[in-house]
Amino acid sequence: MPDLLHRALFKTVSLLPPGAQAVLLRRYFDWWHRSPDPWHLLTDDYEQHKYATTLRLVPHRPYRRILDVGCSEGVFTHTLATRYPDAEVTGVDVSERALNRARARPARKRPTFIRADLISYRPADSFDLVFCAETLYYLGRGDRLRLASARLIELVRPGGLLTLVHPWPEAERLYVHLGGLTRILHHVEEEAHRPFSVTVLEA
Repeated sequence: MPDLLHRALFKTVSLLPPGAQAVLLRRYFDWWHRSPDPWHLLTDDYEQHKYATTLRLVPHRPYRRILDVGCSEGVFTHTLATRYPDAEVTGVDVSERALNRARARPARKRPTFIRADLISYRPADSFDLVFCAETLYYLGRGDRLRLASARLIELVRPGGLLTLVHPWPEAERLYVHLGGLTRILHHVEEEAHRPFSVTVLEA
């Protein structure tokens, strides 16, 4: 029931124009981040298992530019910077409060953090590897999801990979507009208390 109410809220928010939706989401996530690490991404066993599973499944390739969409306080983004020390790693999120904590996190190699929403984000270049986890369901209705999917496709360079991590089986609904990419890997963690899937698509 909490998940259903959660989805209903963001479906209603998505009735607003894209700019207004982005402002409201930014305020919502700034409010959530009034305290550090509100989802316990740094300490929760489930979240750590999800990160480890994702990284285990990503194909081993040389990646020059990596993007983490909806990076929150940068826990996973910093992990990426450590795992891929030769890559330029960028985290994007709508909450400046979350990003300030991400920037302040001690790190040997510091990622770049940018405040932007997925639909309006326009980087100078595309990426070899893009991660989008626990993000797409915040967009609500289908036309907004279609716009976000088109942006994700544009962010991945030809031959690059898009890695998606979302609750299962809801993930299948969230990915219906990503048909321009080729699915090369799909893994479902059904034994987790909140089942999730890791899906890797190639441009």
